[in-house]
Amino acid sequence: MNILGIETSCDETAAAVWLTDHLASNKIASQEVHANFGGVVPELASRAHVKLILPIIQSALSEANINKQDLDGIAVTYGPGLAGSLLVGLNVAKSMALALKVPYIGINHMEGHLFSNSVLEKGPEPPFISLTISGGHTQLVYVKGWGDYKILGKTRDDAAGEAFDKVAKMLELSYPGGPAIDKLAKDGDPEYISLPKAKFKDNSLDFSYSGLKTAVLYHLQNLDSQERHRHKADIAASFQKAAIEVLIENSLKALEEHEIDELALAGGVACNSYLRKHLHQESNRRRFKLYVPPVNLCTDNGAMIARAGYFYLEKGERSEYTLSPKPSLSL
Repeated sequence: MNILGIETSCDETAAAVWLTDHLASNKIASQEVHANFGGVVPELASRAHVKLILPIIQSALSEANINKQDLDGIAVTYGPGLAGSLLVGLNVAKSMALALKVPYIGINHMEGHLFSNSVLEKGPEPPFISLTISGGHTQLVYVKGWGDYKILGKTRDDAAGEAFDKVAKMLELSYPGGPAIDKLAKDGDPEYISLPKAKFKDNSLDFSYSGLKTAVLYHLQNLDSQERHRHKADIAASFQKAAIEVLIENSLKALEEHEIDELALAGGVACNSYLRKHLHQESNRRRFKLYVPPVNLCTDNGAMIARAGYFYLEKGERSEYTLSPKPSLSL
């Protein structure tokens, strides 16, 4: 089956082609306009998707060396995400499916991330634990089988990615904040200040980043302008250490509690070098298998949607044309 995957949940316009057992193309257009505002502007995002989506789809088809008439099905993200952005991708997918007389399937964006490690090489096979850290989501997911998931932990307020963006803004760094903090932290002292890591009395695997974010704000307010400049890298390193260590601790706890020896990373924050380095160290020490997708499959992409779509379309599952965007869709 030749499957076109379309992803427009936020500010990346992406399309990819999956040919039965391998990825044939993966095209992503990032919207740089949002950097001027320090965050994604929904109206600008949806307008950009309208301009970019057809050229991106054509580029993906061309790189895969197939015509749209060669498609056997279309997969598209229908949630969670920005309503206007989701609507663009979903309407294009429906229109193409109707015109080409092929089935289409709506894919949960977060489930797409679960499939991201199975795109370029042999990935984890259920059961495994996935640490999925994408945009407004931070989740520990027990993948019992493809299509059968249990959320073990989730954020109770800010997600990790949101915390990185907000702290980056406090430090007057560029957007998106994750890569900016990761780069600056390499020149800083992670032991400069001790910052809080949320722990819950019920022994939960949930996450919380509002307290950490506020602690950074209070620390900055107690510094004069010269001290802020002098210790900017140290603050970034200390924040990154606290933010990432709780992700690692909860992941290791989930593996132990469920007696699983495979952990997969997914989502944009999975690009973080501190996270990758320390989880690789823990993997070697505790002898569990760690799966980390390449950077272009951590951020939002069409390849993971095409791969997930192939799984469902091959089983004969289809979506109705009445399917609507679901911005708050849960896994």
